[in-house]
Amino acid sequence: MFLHSGSQIAVSPDTKYFAVDWLGVEVTRATLGIIGMGRIGYKVAQRARAFEMKILYHNRNRRRKEEEQAVGAHYSEKMEDLLQQSDFVMLAVNLTPETHKLIGKKELGLMKPTATLINISRGAVIDQDALVEALQNKSFRAAALDVTYPEPLPRDHPLLKLSNIIITPHIGTATVQAIHMMAEEAIANMLSVLNGQPIPSEVFP
Repeated sequence: MFLHSGSQIAVSPDTKYFAVDWLGVEVTRATLGIIGMGRIGYKVAQRARAFEMKILYHNRNRRRKEEEQAVGAHYSEKMEDLLQQSDFVMLAVNLTPETHKLIGKKELGLMKPTATLINISRGAVIDQDALVEALQNKSFRAAALDVTYPEPLPRDHPLLKLSNIIITPHIGTATVQAIHMMAEEAIANMLSVLNGQPIPSEVFP
């Protein structure tokens, strides 16, 4: 939010000076709650450790002790505990019937008033109607979404009119290198099928 608003202020034709009391929120030593500690969630934890963040995670299956220790992560058996304690909540789960609208009115209400919700998974993991209401009421500080449903949102959607949200166009993997790696992985999977070999990236074994 700070970067987005700051950029607008910096380029605005109406800006005559920069306010000295315009302050953001510190990431270092803040608590990051990761919901979904799979391959992507674990990569997020590795990066968060560099900022000395306290890392909580909730996952269907608990990670091995040595994996937790490697990133300094602590397991929250109950997602509610993670929501209540985290300064930043990041969603990194697959979209399944179990995770559809995983975050709704009840879950949003458990978050700290100063917390930020980040979704890098799929839009339907959050109940967007509940999210609109929570952001309008300023139940928590802000949201940052790389995913929505549908994509893109209708141009009159209420999420687009709020000042305490950032929405990006599903660009979490939008780099030249990432696209090349995904293409190579897809080709490797196809060749494995054609050769009767185990599929390296099989989704449903």
